[in-house]
Amino acid sequence: MKKELRKKGLDILKSLVGEERNKISTEIEKSLYQTELWKKSNVIGITISQAHEIDTYPVIKNAWEDGKQVAIPKCYPKQNQLVFYQFTSFDDLETVYYGLKEPIMEKTKELHRDEIDLMIVPGLLFDNRGYRIGYGGGYYDRYLVHFPNHTIALATNRQLVEEVPNDVYDIPVQHLITESGVIY
Repeated sequence: MKKELRKKGLDILKSLVGEERNKISTEIEKSLYQTELWKKSNVIGITISQAHEIDTYPVIKNAWEDGKQVAIPKCYPKQNQLVFYQFTSFDDLETVYYGLKEPIMEKTKELHRDEIDLMIVPGLLFDNRGYRIGYGGGYYDRYLVHFPNHTIALATNRQLVEEVPNDVYDIPVQHLITESGVIY
């Protein structure tokens, strides 16, 4: 079931291209910047978006312009874990497996999870309870179990579904923003 939903989410994201994708990303960004969570957060955890995802590059640039610190994850597959690193320039990134951009450890500083005020959690599909279909590795669910602060996801309305099947280890996001604004 999750495998089919994952494919559906990927297909939805890959169907958003060009001006339509840019317009949706911009509307989502505007809504994010108006939230109290964004305004009050000093350290933002976020991924570097891939071509088919909601664009996070402008969010990162805006965070820097607002004087916020930005932390991005490095994935450690053997340990099944994410570690977040503060970075201050896109030059601090390297391309790793599957074309993902991750921090270069020698150019960045590791941040403990309690130092991150707001975690922007990626996903492919979401329901109105905050449950999500991710890429299938479970990295964020393992990370969020002990994450003490706020979580939010950025998605298009097309990524909303009636219900995402969830297991006991699945961690829902607290808030979701789409091009329609803050959903919850």
